[in-house]
Amino acid sequence: MTATADITRPQSPSRLATGRMAPERRGRRRSPRAKRPSIMLTVVMVLMLLYCIVPLFWLVVNASKARPDLYDSFALWFTPNFALFDNIAAVLTYRDGEFVRWFANTVLYVVLGAGGATLLATLAGYGLAKYRFPGRRVVFAVVIGAMAIPGSALAVPQFLLFSGMKLTNTPWAVIIPSMVTAFGLYLVWVYAKEALPDELLEAARIDGAGELRIFFSISLRQLAPAIVTVAMFAVVATWNNYFLPLIMLSDDQWFPLTIGLNHWAAQSSAIGGQPIPHLVITAAFLTVLPIAAVFLYLQRYWQSGLTTGSVK
Repeated sequence: MTATADITRPQSPSRLATGRMAPERRGRRRSPRAKRPSIMLTVVMVLMLLYCIVPLFWLVVNASKARPDLYDSFALWFTPNFALFDNIAAVLTYRDGEFVRWFANTVLYVVLGAGGATLLATLAGYGLAKYRFPGRRVVFAVVIGAMAIPGSALAVPQFLLFSGMKLTNTPWAVIIPSMVTAFGLYLVWVYAKEALPDELLEAARIDGAGELRIFFSISLRQLAPAIVTVAMFAVVATWNNYFLPLIMLSDDQWFPLTIGLNHWAAQSSAIGGQPIPHLVITAAFLTVLPIAAVFLYLQRYWQSGLTTGSVK
C-alpha cells in the first residue's frame, strides 16, 4: 500500500524543479548566450563578402565606361558617360564577331563536356554505390587516386595521346578530357550510398521493376541534388578551363572565351597593339553573366532530405 501511494502521489513543485524540469530551465537560460554573435566571425564574413563583391562591382563599373574614362576617373564608381551598351555592341562586332564565335565554342564545350561528365559520373557513382561486382574496390581506389593527381600533371600525356590520334586542334581535344571527373563520381557515390536506401530499391524489385526503370523512375529523382552539384562543378570547370585549350588548340577558330580574352588582353598590352582595354573588360563582364545565371538557376535544386519518409 505504501508503494502504491508513493507511485500515485503527485510530485511536489520542488521535486519537479529538481527533476526533469531543471535541465530544461537551465537550457533556456543558457540559450541567449549560445546565440550571441561572434564579433570576430562577423568581421571575417564581412571581409570575405567584400573580397567577392568588390571585383564584380569593379567589373560592372568599368564595363560601363568608354576607353578614355578608364584612366581619367575613379575606378570604383560610374561616370556620366554611360557607355555599357556601346561597349557591348563593339565587343560583339569586333573582328567580324570573334567574341560570338568564342562564346559559341565555350557553350559547345560546356554542353558536351560538362553534360557528359555529369552523365558518366552519375552512372558510375550509382553503380559503385548500389551494385556489388568483382574489382569494385579496385575501381574505387583508382578513382580516389585520380582525385589526388593535379590536372597540370596530365597535360603533357594528354597532348601526346591526342596528338597521336590526330585530334589536337579540334574540339574533341577539349571535350573528351572534360567528360572525366573523378570528384564528381566520388560525390555521386557518397550521396547515393547515404541518401538512397537499399530497402527502397528492393521494394521496387519486389514489385517487378527492372533496373533501368528503377534508375530512371526512382534513383534519378533521389539523386537530383548530387547530380545538380556535379553539373555545377563541371559547368564552372569547363567554362573557366584555360590550360587544356591552351595546349590543345592553336587555331583561334576553336578558342573558348578564356583563351580568346587572354589573346585580346595580350594584344591590348603589347607595344603597338590595338588599344582595346574597354573591350576586354566588357567581354569579361559578358563572360561572367551566363555562368552566374546558371548558378542562380541551379542552386534552387540543392535540397536535402528527399528520401525522408520513403522508408518506414
